[in-house]
Formats: sequence, structure tokens, C-alpha cells
Amino acid sequence: MKILVVEDEEILRLNIMDYLKAEGNVCDFADRFDTASEKMTLYDYDCILLDLTLPDGDGLKLLQQLKKEDKSDGVIIITARSSIDQRIEGLSLGADDYLIKPFHLSELSARILAVVRRRSFKGNDLIVFNELTIDIQRKTVKVNNLSINLTRKEFDLLLYFLANKSKVIAKSALVTHIWGDHADMADSFDFIYTHIKNLRKKLVDAGCKDYFHSVYGVGYKFTDE
Repeated sequence: MKILVVEDEEILRLNIMDYLKAEGNVCDFADRFDTASEKMTLYDYDCILLDLTLPDGDGLKLLQQLKKEDKSDGVIIITARSSIDQRIEGLSLGADDYLIKPFHLSELSARILAVVRRRSFKGNDLIVFNELTIDIQRKTVKVNNLSINLTRKEFDLLLYFLANKSKVIAKSALVTHIWGDHADMADSFDFIYTHIKNLRKKLVDAGCKDYFHSVYGVGYKFTDE
């Protein structure tokens, strides 16, 4: 999953990012309002962890921005504010969940997963697409009940394609989803082609139909049509 951590408290931000990265997630961060606003406009995230109190702005205005731009990123508010009115305002502006500091990182991880399940897969841990079965929580993939071994990036790619099945996904979107802030360092898209090629081969070798379709000059589409 691709996660944006909007938090100006450096130690907390680093702890969150280290924990989530260790679980195989891609993490971007913003420690100021303007930086967060720019990243939220430019990129799509599975989940945004949003601190309401930033040195140069109010996190609630970032929620208003998401709503105005009609974006579908999941949002969990993480804040020291405990006012019930602020919780209600945040949820009414489109936040999916609310965590009061301090909190356990394991609970934060579980809530992120719950938000992604609700938004992308109707709350299901188990995703079934024809002969493919993906367990989000266990991070396992089966083809006709035969388990196959995927790398973390291959698993994330497959999950991203399934969340956006039948849509044309640009190569640039795939790169930023898998590599996050480091995407700008790539001087070509060859590496994303290699990841998709390897994922495709593993699935097909296990007996899966080839659902990957190249869209010339744009990217890829994952569909059974």
C-alpha cells in the first residue's frame, strides 16, 4: 500500500514510517501544510495519515481540499486534539477514522488495512477474481487453490491492479504507487516493466489467465474482458 504521513513531529513520523515500511508499505511524508497539499494533489494514496495541527496550516483544510478535488484516498486523522466537535467535523469532511495520540502502531496498521478494505474491496480481507484468490491480511495469493510466492512489490502491484481493474493505469502512476517519493529518481520505466513481467509470468505459470493488457503509449489494464 502507498501511504502519506502528514505529521510535523519528527520522532513520531519516523516511528510510523519505519513500522509501516517494515510491513512492506511505501511511505511518503509531509511535515508542512503546503507540502502535504502539493502531494495530495499530485499523487493518489491508499491512505493518508493526517495530523490536524501543522505549523503552517490546519489539517481540516486539507480534508476540504480532498473533497473539492473529488479524490478517493482513505484518510485517518491522527491528532492530540480530543474534542468531540473536531472529530465530528473531520469525519463529516470525509475522514474514514480518527486516532488520538498516543496510540499503538499495531492499532494504526490495523486501521489502515480496514480503511483500504472498505474503500477498495468492500470490507473484504479475501479478494476473489475468477481463479485468483488474494488474502490482504496474510498477503497470500492462490491460483486455483495453488499458492504462489510473490515479492512484496509484486503483491502490491497485483493488489493495485485489482483495486483498479478494467481501468487504464499509466506507467507513471504505477511507479509512484510502488516507489513513492523515490519515483522521481527513475530515469526510465524499465524497472516497472520488469516487475509486471515477473508477476505476469508467475501467475500464468501457475495456471492463471493473462489479465494484463498493454495500452500502447500509456500503461496497462488488468481485465478479463
